[in-house]
Amino acid sequence: MALARCSWLLLSVGILSAQAELSITPEPAQPAEGDNVTLVVRGLSGEELAYSWYAGPTLSLTHLVASYIVSTGDETPGPSHTGREAVRPDGSLDIRGVLPGHSGTYLLQTLNRQLQTEVGYGHVQVYEILAPPTVIANHTALVEHRDTLRLLCSSPSPAEARWFFNGDALPIAVRLGLSPDGRVLTRHGIRREEAGAYQCEVWNPISVSRSEPLNLTVYFGPERVAILQDGTTRTGCTIRVDFNASLSLRCVSRSCPEPEYMWAFNGQALQSSQAHLDISGMTAAQEGTYTCIAKNPKTLLSGSASVVVKLSAAAVTMMIVPVPAKPMEGLDVTLTVQGYPKDLLVYAWYRGPASEPNRLLSQLPSGNWIAGPAHTGREVGFANCSLLVQKLNLTDAGRYVLKTVTLQGKTDTLEVELQVAPLE
Repeated sequence: MALARCSWLLLSVGILSAQAELSITPEPAQPAEGDNVTLVVRGLSGEELAYSWYAGPTLSLTHLVASYIVSTGDETPGPSHTGREAVRPDGSLDIRGVLPGHSGTYLLQTLNRQLQTEVGYGHVQVYEILAPPTVIANHTALVEHRDTLRLLCSSPSPAEARWFFNGDALPIAVRLGLSPDGRVLTRHGIRREEAGAYQCEVWNPISVSRSEPLNLTVYFGPERVAILQDGTTRTGCTIRVDFNASLSLRCVSRSCPEPEYMWAFNGQALQSSQAHLDISGMTAAQEGTYTCIAKNPKTLLSGSASVVVKLSAAAVTMMIVPVPAKPMEGLDVTLTVQGYPKDLLVYAWYRGPASEPNRLLSQLPSGNWIAGPAHTGREVGFANCSLLVQKLNLTDAGRYVLKTVTLQGKTDTLEVELQVAPLE
């Protein structure tokens, strides 16, 4: 009953109290969650009869933490007592294992022997030990200049947030939009240089915690499509190749991801989906325009580059070259013609001297094939004057003669001695 009267007396007299001269300081000054904190009181007269602590902005009974009688050491908990508070004889207030909910304003009301009261004010801010936040993205793979990036720094704590890019503090440029609370990062029309690892960090005066990196991919291209030969850019150039030589072309571009490649020859698609194209055994039939087409499956953009391939000037003189060079019995051989006339009117192959008509194998007058008396059914002629002999036998060895006639009436005769090696 006496304690209840004392509390009532403190409240009643508090209405008439003078301005507070007491000071209250938390120790430690910036406590972390779980610390033991003491609200140290300074400026006491030493004649105090009782202390009353309040956790709130006013001397309201609902905010009363505890009342303490100095002479008896009796402490009476109030409605705001959490079970962690204890009043010291010197008037200080101990709080064991503080929680974020202990943050706020604390008031101490004292009563002295003259039944006068004083009020002191203090403030405690309890800081969380922060858990790592999480970066949440609307997408982790975006198309350059087309898509919008939105990153959210997700954390249950209201602590301040800041962003990191590839491990460094992210400079928030004009084109990077940041929400007022710093938790949402927005980029309209994402750029390739913004691909990388994003992290967010939450912090308060006693704790810092950073998220795991979130990796962002930005698709772009293809750009600067080019054709290389031996590492040298040859796009738009004419490449001269010796007869029966090999040529390797490589298509390159700036693209993410690596594009899909297609090749075309004189506008017709080739059966090649690699970045490189190999041309072996160069002949006049392989002269023309080679085009590489690069297509990005993510951006759906494409680009192309072309080169013109021609036989070198040394190949202009017409000659016959067997391919393979050492044909064998049972296999095929092509008598490949180098430097055949572009204005060809007609040609004819002979199995022996061209002066003997019965040795005619085949001829091509105005685009029509005609088999001659010496044709065995195994010979095939081509528009570039070459002759294929299939399934060779030993009797196929000997002299072969090619006779050509141009539109201007120029006649040329070439011959080659074919050797057929027996099958071992």
